[in-house]
Amino acid sequence: MQGALIGFIIIMVLIAFGVPIAASFGVLAVFLTVWFNADPSYLMPTVFIKIRVVVLLALPMFVLLGNLMDASGLADRLVEFVDSIVGRIKGGLGAVTVATSALFGAISGTDSAAIACIGTVMIPRMEKNGYPRGHATALVGCAGILGQLVPPSVPMIFYAIVSANSIPACWLATLGPAIVMVVIYSLLNRFAIRKFPIKVAAKFPSFKEHAKAMSKSTYKAIPVLLLPAVVLGGIYGGIVTPTEGACLGVFYILVVACGFYRSVGFSQLKEATISAAVTSGVILLMTFFILVSSKILILEGVTQQLTNWVLGTSPNIYVTLLLLNVILLIMGMMMDDISGTLLAAAVLYPVAVAAGVHPLHFAAIIGVNLGLGTVTPPTAPMLYLAGRIGHSTAEEYMKPAMFFMWVGMLPLVLLTTYWPTLSLTLPGLAGFVH
Repeated sequence: MQGALIGFIIIMVLIAFGVPIAASFGVLAVFLTVWFNADPSYLMPTVFIKIRVVVLLALPMFVLLGNLMDASGLADRLVEFVDSIVGRIKGGLGAVTVATSALFGAISGTDSAAIACIGTVMIPRMEKNGYPRGHATALVGCAGILGQLVPPSVPMIFYAIVSANSIPACWLATLGPAIVMVVIYSLLNRFAIRKFPIKVAAKFPSFKEHAKAMSKSTYKAIPVLLLPAVVLGGIYGGIVTPTEGACLGVFYILVVACGFYRSVGFSQLKEATISAAVTSGVILLMTFFILVSSKILILEGVTQQLTNWVLGTSPNIYVTLLLLNVILLIMGMMMDDISGTLLAAAVLYPVAVAAGVHPLHFAAIIGVNLGLGTVTPPTAPMLYLAGRIGHSTAEEYMKPAMFFMWVGMLPLVLLTTYWPTLSLTLPGLAGFVH
């Protein structure tokens, strides 16, 4: 137990000093190997067999899918579509930002991609319509969390692999909280802007004009809107596996971006492919190192000791869940969504299951907690990313961000944690919960 504690202190210090997370995980794996005198000749083949699975091929495909969405500018079509529905009322543009982040999350699968693409389009548009730049930046950063909650979520792929659960089931587990988040953020935005000089249409358009505008934006967005239906419909319909669905999505977006919209050239395609390859390589390296560390902790009985300590210290399941929430929040503040999910699945999953938490319920708990952590100061990687995208200072966006976090996201974290029905209903309807 002592060696594991020292190892995790080392990795937190390294991350705090700016060492790349993949390298930090590598240091942790080497340290634990030396400390516990583990046999590398046994560890390496064992872990290699575990990551040599076809489902991991979905990773580079979903990453490439998000990169192609970014390069092709298809986020504009999503924004125009949602804006034609709710954008003409006061606060509607904020709701457009939240809803579009959710739609983009259903395509890209990561929060960073959602923030980068939606922020580039929406922050200038919101500022032009009277939103303070800091408020617009905060809303984009906090709503970007939806990228890791709405299927197909890349972090949940790794949670499912490490914890040996169904990927589609884990996707559905986080969808319930994501839907609630869209509603909460849209309402909070409407409340927050009541004193801002927001520009709205002087006269609401007639039904005929509104229908015409909706028809035009829908026509332009149909190919993009069909992507989640093609990928997720194929997966949940049992037609394709998650890996095949990812490949199908890449092929579909290539046809749409290159053939229908003609918005991607060879140079952009090359750049997106290289970026996806580099990102996938780094993530795979992190996965290997964390699986090595997890295997050592299991063999040395550290995981069981941690489980016994948590269950022995906590008087009931509610306190155990609160303790897990605090740990996950701190991890989310220190790491990105994927690395945090990997570490949580490897170390905290056995504790949660032993405490009686359903594996799919714990998937949703991880998703919302790490999401809150990634926008919580002092580290707040996703919030700072939104600040860079929106060219906004921390002084401008920190106060509105704290409002969205503590009034909107924190209650959702508690709701997800202590009301399992929110995360288990959709998997149950799909037959994953018995």
